[in-house]
Amino acid sequence: MKSFAAKASARAAGGAVRVFLLLVGLFWLLPTVGLLLSSLRSPSDIAASGWWRVFTAPAQLTTENYTRLLANDTITGSLLSTVLITVPATLLVLLIGSLAGYAFAWLEFPGRDWWFLGVVALLVVPVQVALVPVSKLFGAVGLFETTAGVVLFHTAFGLPFAIFLLRNFFAEIPRELLEAARLDGAGEIRLFTRVVLPLGGPAIASLGIFQFLWVWNDMLIALIFADSQSPPITVALQQQVRQFGNNVDVLAPGAFVSMVVPLVVFFAFQRQFTSGVMAGAVK
Repeated sequence: MKSFAAKASARAAGGAVRVFLLLVGLFWLLPTVGLLLSSLRSPSDIAASGWWRVFTAPAQLTTENYTRLLANDTITGSLLSTVLITVPATLLVLLIGSLAGYAFAWLEFPGRDWWFLGVVALLVVPVQVALVPVSKLFGAVGLFETTAGVVLFHTAFGLPFAIFLLRNFFAEIPRELLEAARLDGAGEIRLFTRVVLPLGGPAIASLGIFQFLWVWNDMLIALIFADSQSPPITVALQQQVRQFGNNVDVLAPGAFVSMVVPLVVFFAFQRQFTSGVMAGAVK
């Protein structure tokens, strides 16, 4: 009887936790749902009442705002600019960070520990400190207000964390496994590509999600270094806010598209992200 009561109590507690987590998830998604419904309403309806009005008047929903969005060259061009910045900045950080992490973890070279200590020290350097000197440097070499300049800036400031994270993850790989691969004739390149990268997949995927979200949602660096004629989506939406009353039919769907892309990326790689986080916690 006591065992049955204990099991019933445990199930009730588990059910309460699930309900609580479900409510937290719904509350977290509430702004996204509100933005989606607002993007499907006309400017006059948005000005007249809140987005929850659609539940009593579903006839307000329309896709006309998205038609106008596709016709807005500024917004569509900014989305392309954001992709051209985010994808290379993410891939470069993953590539260079993986190579450097492997080198710091398993290769012997003079001053390795001191070099790694310098990388760790760079983690505490705020982005704002580098804005003026990097602006002067980019202006001197012709990279100011260019996509390449923004990509290089994001890559440079994303590498310290990437190297720190991947070095610590790679260092937990059993030495015996690497030695066995070397005895089989594997060189460092084959060892890195065939052994280390597959084992480090979860950590690399987690890093890729963090880097992608950081670059996609960035506004400060884009506002300073990006081309003012083809700004990223965050800057383009900020420019639309100045004329909010006239451009709400473009601002709402543009903001939703800007928000939904990182959400899609996160949910697409959530399994790898969870594996990477759990592996780091266990180690």
